[in-house]
Amino acid sequence: MSSLVELLTENFGALASGFWVTCRLVVGSFILAAIVGTLVAGLRIAPSKWLQRLGGIYVETFRNVPLLVLLVISYAGLRRSGVAIDTWTAGIGALGLYTAAYFAEVLRSGVFAVSRGQIEASLSLGFDYPQTLRRIVLPQALRTVISPVGSITIAMIKNSAIVGAALALNDMLKEARILNSQTFETEAAFFWAVVGYLILTLAATVAIRVLEQRYAIRR
Repeated sequence: MSSLVELLTENFGALASGFWVTCRLVVGSFILAAIVGTLVAGLRIAPSKWLQRLGGIYVETFRNVPLLVLLVISYAGLRRSGVAIDTWTAGIGALGLYTAAYFAEVLRSGVFAVSRGQIEASLSLGFDYPQTLRRIVLPQALRTVISPVGSITIAMIKNSAIVGAALALNDMLKEARILNSQTFETEAAFFWAVVGYLILTLAATVAIRVLEQRYAIRR
């Protein structure tokens, strides 16, 4: 126990820096995933068969390609192709686009929970299809998928460790590895990395519970 406290007090700055890097990576990736996932979900439920297929190609591609492969393509592959991209852009882009495929499918399931009658009534009142999605369908769909979105967020937090390891970002896991090599306190170093990830996942869980209690549709 004393070794745990001693390592924390002596290396708090490094551990806090790694925690902050992980937070930035997760927040940036979540924003990208939410935006792209919503757009792809719109394609998946569009009246046009071609738009549906386009959305389906995106989902099947990013959902079935391993995250590590996407990271190699987004950083090493693009740099070899002459695209100047840094590790942060590659990491947030790969994790965000990967998670967006799952976000889109979850949101699409929420759209199907909205009755067809509401959509038809909106169209009959003069709204076009994009307006119907934005004002009628998506607000209700988001309220029905709060819990699944929470699960995706927690998975994304854990996947951020893969991004950090693959692109050598100074996240919590890398800081733990550095401390382990410097102090040889393997258990203590990785214990605090585990604590950091637990703080993030538990914070996400609490946020989802609050959102569910306030906004979730009771059936």
